[in-house]
Amino acid sequence: MKILVTGGAGFIGSHVVDGYIEAGHEVVVVDNLFTGKPENINPKARFYLADVRDEVIAKIFEIERPDVVNHHAAQMSVPDSVRNPEFDADVNIMGILNLLQNSVKYGVKKFIFISTGGAIYGEADTIPTDEQTEPKPLSPYAITKFASENYLRFYQAEYGLNFTVLRYANIYGPRQVPHAEAGVVAIFMSTLKKGQVPTIFHYPEESDGMTRDYCFVYDVVRANLLALDRANGETVNIGTSVETTTGELYRQILKEIRKHGYCKDSRFDNPNKGPARPGDLRRSALSNKKAKEILGWEPRYSLEMGIAETVKTEVLDR
Repeated sequence: MKILVTGGAGFIGSHVVDGYIEAGHEVVVVDNLFTGKPENINPKARFYLADVRDEVIAKIFEIERPDVVNHHAAQMSVPDSVRNPEFDADVNIMGILNLLQNSVKYGVKKFIFISTGGAIYGEADTIPTDEQTEPKPLSPYAITKFASENYLRFYQAEYGLNFTVLRYANIYGPRQVPHAEAGVVAIFMSTLKKGQVPTIFHYPEESDGMTRDYCFVYDVVRANLLALDRANGETVNIGTSVETTTGELYRQILKEIRKHGYCKDSRFDNPNKGPARPGDLRRSALSNKKAKEILGWEPRYSLEMGIAETVKTEVLDR
């Protein structure tokens, strides 16, 4: 089938494009290269340099007539959404509306939307958090993601547009940029490679940092492949169900980097500490029980395995 992937030059989107092409699908990439990189674009994909809010999107749909839209493009930084909620809403709300309108007009069969599990539930009472938990978004970024999910339900009810929502945990891996929800992995690696000591942000009573659910990008690719013909009309968490403190994450990255001769000095043993930023959650981890049941998906990479693969690609091979 033909799949249009927005944000297909970005960190996660480019891996999803690779997965779709390897599975034999025809892929069209739309990306404005604001955070995406030309070198991430699979040479077998057809590429359009465009913003999802642009009028030219209608022409792309008219030409390509995709069967499926996979919407990864977004303003994806929680702190940036707090600083500039207008821009966040413009990109994330007006962008998806442009895509949905054209999906209806040009007969798209399914719309796969990438939402956030790491932010949409807010400070949840139950962790790991399942999809039955009422969303309590605490940042403009999370608010726009939840609003987008509700637009999908409207377009299904009004126009019959099939959809699947994938609520990601904190995704990390090769090609990551230090601006998304899980950008801390990329930040730690690049900072350590430069011989500098990173900073862990935390609340006063939690000196080892906040907790997050870190899911490796190769596992996420499989979820996007399975979502092509499963979980219709469903919202599904994609995560490991495991809480990891920022301190634990840092120590795992440092341990792996030290295997290759970096950061042997003891000064790296104690990272700098900084106060939590606006929009930062204290705890977050996603239940993947529903993903196992209706997608047939569960993570295959442990944090140790994923960090080892990322260090190999992002530190040793560069």
